[in-house]
Amino acid sequence: MLISYRTRRSSNGVNRLDKKFIDLKNKNKKAFITYICTGDPDLDFTKKAVLGFDKIGVDIVELGIPFSDPIADGPTIQRASGRALRNKITISKALALVREIRKRSEIPLVFMSYFNPIFRYGLKRFAKEAASSGLDGVIVADLPFEESKALYEILKSYDIANIFLIAPTTKKERLSKILKRAEGFIYYISLTGITGARKKLSVELGKKLKFIKSLTGKPICVGFGISQALQIKKIKAFCDGVIVGSAIIDVIEKNIDKKDLTKKILYFTKTLIRATK
Repeated sequence: MLISYRTRRSSNGVNRLDKKFIDLKNKNKKAFITYICTGDPDLDFTKKAVLGFDKIGVDIVELGIPFSDPIADGPTIQRASGRALRNKITISKALALVREIRKRSEIPLVFMSYFNPIFRYGLKRFAKEAASSGLDGVIVADLPFEESKALYEILKSYDIANIFLIAPTTKKERLSKILKRAEGFIYYISLTGITGARKKLSVELGKKLKFIKSLTGKPICVGFGISQALQIKKIKAFCDGVIVGSAIIDVIEKNIDKKDLTKKILYFTKTLIRATK
């Protein structure tokens, strides 16, 4: 059964995520999505990086909310989260950053968080402030779909997409339920295990993506393990976008004390963007 992709509207018109995927589809292009941890190495860099991403053609930016127990993340993002926490980065500061970015950019922004920081902040308070800041979507890495209804309904009431994760091990019955509720885009985890750059992706990846696309018309973006242009070229025919995180953070970590850090990040990101075209 094909589940139709419906555009969600707010008082400002079409939601930025929906508009982005509609525009990309009309141009027969794939989305390139970056992940960086908010406040790593500091908030000023995060702001410069996001604005730079917008200028070089990144389609969507995921902003990680640092957490002390990032169970889904590999060593690279764990270290980034640790650096951000030492800078005392909170949801409140991340939302303030979104407000600053919105003064200069309309690039779609998504928070990638664990549930604990959102729960402690308060679900309704978070949704209300996220909407007023200009945030477009939220991914909660450790919240099972079966326990997501309360957050989903609150986010939906403020026109914020609750983006769900699908793994290679997700059963068909559960998959169908997730696809029906999915908004923004579907985040397909390319491999089992934690985040981190990989040299090789599963040989079954294309087959899995073809199957999911036969069930839904909603955008499917692939993340976890993507670090090379060649990988992007191999999988782009089977999905609507790719997500790169750890590989970008590796570059941040290697150049963290250099004055041209932003320049190096943007140069590296450009080489990957080209592979999606």
